[in-house]
Amino acid sequence: MKPFDVYPLYDVTPISAKGIEVIDNKGQKYLDFYGGHAVISIGHSHPHYVKRMTEQLEHIAFYSNSIKNPLQVELGKKLGIASNCDDYQLFMCSSGAEANENALKMASFHTGKSGVIAFKNSFHGRTSAAVATTDNPKINAPINQQQKVDFVPLNDYEAFEKTIATNKHCAVILEAIQGVGGLDEPTTEFYQFIAQKCEEHQVVLIADEVQSGFGRSGKFFAFQHHGVKPGIISIAKGMGNGFPVGGVLIHNSFAPSYGLLGTTFGGNHLACVATLAVLQVLEKENLEENAAKLENHFRAITKTIPQVKRVKGRGLMLGLEFDFEVADLRKKLIYNQHVFTGGSANKKLLRFLPALNITKEQINMFFAAIKAELP
Repeated sequence: MKPFDVYPLYDVTPISAKGIEVIDNKGQKYLDFYGGHAVISIGHSHPHYVKRMTEQLEHIAFYSNSIKNPLQVELGKKLGIASNCDDYQLFMCSSGAEANENALKMASFHTGKSGVIAFKNSFHGRTSAAVATTDNPKINAPINQQQKVDFVPLNDYEAFEKTIATNKHCAVILEAIQGVGGLDEPTTEFYQFIAQKCEEHQVVLIADEVQSGFGRSGKFFAFQHHGVKPGIISIAKGMGNGFPVGGVLIHNSFAPSYGLLGTTFGGNHLACVATLAVLQVLEKENLEENAAKLENHFRAITKTIPQVKRVKGRGLMLGLEFDFEVADLRKKLIYNQHVFTGGSANKKLLRFLPALNITKEQINMFFAAIKAELP
């Protein structure tokens, strides 16, 4: 049986990795400035992460949510403190799409309504309701199109107010920094306007922090740059540093009940330890502060490259926008410079999503590689 051919693949076969260095099966070293879609938050094979995961494997890796798991309780407490969201409840799952599915489901239970407001160029996952709220018709199958979703342009006050005034929506789902869409952001004023209108119309505001959370923006969550308080927060990617982990932070105003949400693999022992290890490294190495500081260094260097027309994003969730499509540049960076980068729906944008403990010197190496391939 061969793999279902849905991924266009670069001709690189990694077999080991440490920090931001990846080694392929031919012994070639690559610098990873993409982290597998922002998943690698504390670096490949971080020694503390490896130690914690190895120790846990020697005890118990998995059991279902039908038994007590003290690691879930420990994680909830530490995540609440680290994120300054200790007035939320934690539901664990296994991916960002699953997190958004449960966030949308919870909002619908809470309000008794089914409509959702999402935004142009959004990406929230590839499963049922999550893909329906993703602004990409190519991946939205007819069965998903049964969902009732209204797409509104970012920062369009009139369109948003007109849409939410129909009073048919259970949720507004929003990325504070769009990932796949190309790093567009709501202004602070617009995000606060959304939060105000959600409160007026009793609509649940869902902050999708799947890619932008866990310190990547220079704050623990990217919505915290805007002074808002969502009803629900979805998380995944960098929280497990490669182990498949997702979660939903649900405000204490939402009441749980047995069977309301459920998952087979979510919150298992290894998943909890992976996330606890990430939280411990984030704190010990001051990685939120590092992301904020290195954004300034990154932006300063771009001023020396005339081909860069715009820098987008925050912290270490950044992109370089050129006046040409970057697909060929990405290939040259991989095969000539041995550097991993990312693309997006914006074909002129090169995305930069490294581990949060990257250094200035490594950022300098990134730009040296780019300069070597630019005309």
